[in-house]
Amino acid sequence: MPPPYAKHVFICTNRRPDGSPKGSCAEKGSEEVQLAFKKELDARGLKSAIRPNKSGCLDACERGCVVVVYPEGVWYGGVKVDDVKEIVEQHLVNNQPVQRLLMEPYTRKKDE
Repeated sequence: MPPPYAKHVFICTNRRPDGSPKGSCAEKGSEEVQLAFKKELDARGLKSAIRPNKSGCLDACERGCVVVVYPEGVWYGGVKVDDVKEIVEQHLVNNQPVQRLLMEPYTRKKDE
């Protein structure tokens, strides 16, 4: 059986305790971002091909709101509701990642 979706958009909706030094994606608006993806994909008739999933922690809260698109494995950081239409149009429809939102690669320390 083929996969039911061509792409998955994972939006971190993790909420850390208040005062956490990393912050959390939820406190940076990720719940609204996830709803915006859902509405935009539905409005474009894409909800049967692309699934916007809530995600637990993606371990990059300091760069939140974090969004990851699979199967490409493209990571976006600092995503806001106003960025959703651009990501849908440019990346999800036209297969061109939105360069200005791409997360810079970084190496985690062993204890993180």
